[in-house]
Amino acid sequence: MSVIFHIDVNSAFLSWTAVEQLKNGAGRDLRSIPAIIGGDQKTRHGVVLAKSIPAKRYGIRTGEPVANAFRKCPGLVMEPPDHKLYRQYSDRLMEFLKNYTSLIEQVSVDECYMDFTEIAGNYRSPVEGAMEIKNEVCKRFGFTVNVGISSNKLLAKMASDFQKPNKIHTLFPEEVQLKMWPLPVSELYMAGQSSVETLRKLEIHTIGDLAVMDPELLELHLKSHGRKLWEFANGIGNAVVEAERAEAKGIGNSITLSRDAATEEEAAEVLKKLAASVGRRLRNAGQKAKMLSVEIRYHTFENMSHQRQLVKATNQDQEIYEEALVLFRELWNHAPVRLLGIRSSKLVEEDEPEQLSIFDPIFQPNPQNEKKKKINQALEKVRMKYGDEIVTRGVKK
Repeated sequence: MSVIFHIDVNSAFLSWTAVEQLKNGAGRDLRSIPAIIGGDQKTRHGVVLAKSIPAKRYGIRTGEPVANAFRKCPGLVMEPPDHKLYRQYSDRLMEFLKNYTSLIEQVSVDECYMDFTEIAGNYRSPVEGAMEIKNEVCKRFGFTVNVGISSNKLLAKMASDFQKPNKIHTLFPEEVQLKMWPLPVSELYMAGQSSVETLRKLEIHTIGDLAVMDPELLELHLKSHGRKLWEFANGIGNAVVEAERAEAKGIGNSITLSRDAATEEEAAEVLKKLAASVGRRLRNAGQKAKMLSVEIRYHTFENMSHQRQLVKATNQDQEIYEEALVLFRELWNHAPVRLLGIRSSKLVEEDEPEQLSIFDPIFQPNPQNEKKKKINQALEKVRMKYGDEIVTRGVKK
């Protein structure tokens, strides 16, 4: 049986800011008082990015406007975000974790999956291994993490979200009914606000209610996302830890939107521009991608990503866009989107021979592919002369 850890820094931005302040002689620990990490109230970033446990007791929520937080707690302490600092702490944490195994998949600045299977035999139990990691992180760096343990990534992620901070939780398949089914359906992985509202209209209030529903009925109301949520409610997940080699991290681009994207059409416009950027960078590097992933950050600052292996390696804008749109549709939970990203990986040289299928013309070039290449070449010449925004493609609905 596989042993998968999900390691999540507790209130990362606030914790890392607090640790740095204490190292520099601060007389207070932000984690022990009502405090938040936020931004200028006059800008778009005037929202709560992280909160302390004392602030949480006032009902302050991540993602709400800073002004609301101060109304709830007039004595609240606010510090600005320092993303350069956070990246440094994140890098140190990941380097430390690689002392245990290289099978680590970082999914955001403050969380990762670790495939603990091969080294589990070095410990009396997975919990003992997780305890060592958790305690060593606190000792070395001064901040705490939660560790979720299971046989797949989905349940490990759910387990790490149980009681916080500085906790270890298991959620193996045989524990799903006892530990997960009683929880509100809103706590299920990828169950966004829109999906939860639809489920409640169907009188589905707990994860257990969802687990015993007919998945075909759920598909009628939530399309493919309904079946995916049903699978998650039953603990079904077969995604493996995708450890990324340092020399093959790929090429990607992401953008924080000036206004949340609330519809697929709005997101598609952004994906189209991102695909053009990624395609152009791949061609400039003389490479093609065999793997694409799409990243979503919701208005609640929750990050999600989804990836797929391509039938054929590509560096063509339209092909990247079409694949990205499919990935987005499979991933999106219909909540407002704050950030979108496309990333390419498993790169190969542009002139590397392709494995042909029995359906490929052997002796003649594909006219459609040749046409796409010529279009991209023409577009790039125009953009180089007049700028990226001078020409855009139509969005395929």
